[in-house]
Amino acid sequence: MDRERRGFIPDALLYHRRGPADGDDWSMLRAFVEVDRATMGPERLAAKLTAYERLHRYVPVMPGRRPTFQEPPVEEWRRRYPLFPRVLFVLDGTGPSGIENRIRALRAGARLLTPSHFPYDVPILAAPLADLLHHGPSAPVWRPVHDPDQRVPWTGSGHRQT
Repeated sequence: MDRERRGFIPDALLYHRRGPADGDDWSMLRAFVEVDRATMGPERLAAKLTAYERLHRYVPVMPGRRPTFQEPPVEEWRRRYPLFPRVLFVLDGTGPSGIENRIRALRAGARLLTPSHFPYDVPILAAPLADLLHHGPSAPVWRPVHDPDQRVPWTGSGHRQT
């Protein structure tokens, strides 16, 4: 998919191989990473959720082909990933009140996605860079945007089974 079709490019794509030491079978976790250094307003940061939601539901239209019952349309991301990658926002460049303001903006952005189930089907988490540096990225410092009072590790299941 090119940039025009998606409308954005994540700052990074993180791969994490999880295994028996994590209390799980071997599996690969993936996450889109957005690093926010407070160079854009909170509303523009939250608008990135809309771009991720569009990517989540995007089904390419093949010229001259229509989906059939035997061959239903498939979201583009399924060609690369078994599950849609988590979305991680790393927040920096502002103090604690600025971090809270940005997390509130992300929560408001997630609420605007209704009736989409995207914020519940895909873990969308935010964490201050200072917490990641102090506790480590696998620590329960990540805040789900739909429930920012929680603190969870980014590697938790988080995907709703459909």
